[in-house]
Amino acid sequence: MTKPLHRLPPLNALRAFEVAARHLNFRLAAEELGVTQGAVAQQVRGLEAELGCKLFHRLPRMLALTDGGHTYAVSVRRALELVAEATAMIRPEPFRLTISVTPTFASKWLMPRLPNLLATHPELDIRILASERVSNFRSDAVDIAVRLARPPFDTGLVTDLLFKQDLVAVCSPDLMPLDGVLSPAELSRFVLLHDTHDQWPAFIETVLASTASNLSKSVRFNHTSHAIEAAIAGQGLALASSVFVDEDIAAGRLVRAFEQTMRATTDFYVVTPRRPQNAQSVAKVRDWLLRHQEPSS
Repeated sequence: MTKPLHRLPPLNALRAFEVAARHLNFRLAAEELGVTQGAVAQQVRGLEAELGCKLFHRLPRMLALTDGGHTYAVSVRRALELVAEATAMIRPEPFRLTISVTPTFASKWLMPRLPNLLATHPELDIRILASERVSNFRSDAVDIAVRLARPPFDTGLVTDLLFKQDLVAVCSPDLMPLDGVLSPAELSRFVLLHDTHDQWPAFIETVLASTASNLSKSVRFNHTSHAIEAAIAGQGLALASSVFVDEDIAAGRLVRAFEQTMRATTDFYVVTPRRPQNAQSVAKVRDWLLRHQEPSS
């Protein structure tokens, strides 16, 4: 039969003592614990009173452990480590899963849906890595990525089409004529908002069958989301994937400048290593992404 434990000092007092013993300073101990310096000093005094011995020498500018305090600190630290280890074993920390996406995908598609992902999988610790740079799964510790790409793909990757990319020209409703119709010949009156993909020349030539871009002023952004925000602010016409502007169009912040769309040469794919580090967690997020393919979801 397991023997009952003797009456133990309060856990808060033991924690305060252990932290103070490491720092040999009540102020630094208080900062680590997120309490006041007076609270730490009071916890230690209470512990000393319960034990019936001094644990610290109070020096003018620092603390020093007594012989008994030093011995006790070593034992208390090991005991708290054992408690922490036992707690971690029975309640493991959530697996941190890193998703690599472009900044525009993050702000215009993922962020509005992120609460649903977190509610669906509260056991996952999600990290969003938003960058135009293509991440390396191994060196960048990325578990899953959403990228503009086109076949063929590396045999070491699993790729799933998230959605096809159709480009639409959009602007603020304030820029549209009263009849709601904009002709290609009128492009020269507007500022064209470019991003790093620079799709405007192809859109004007192949979709609008025009060369008006030669006469149009332009502003260039390094992220598509910035071009979209400038269009919402009435600064000009932006060209973007329909999935990034459909919600703004539905809300009346943007309108299509032309009915025509242009099929892009690349589409959005969910990409994972064929042998991911944590296959079960990666599969959960990949399945969630694919269930939310529709822009209106």
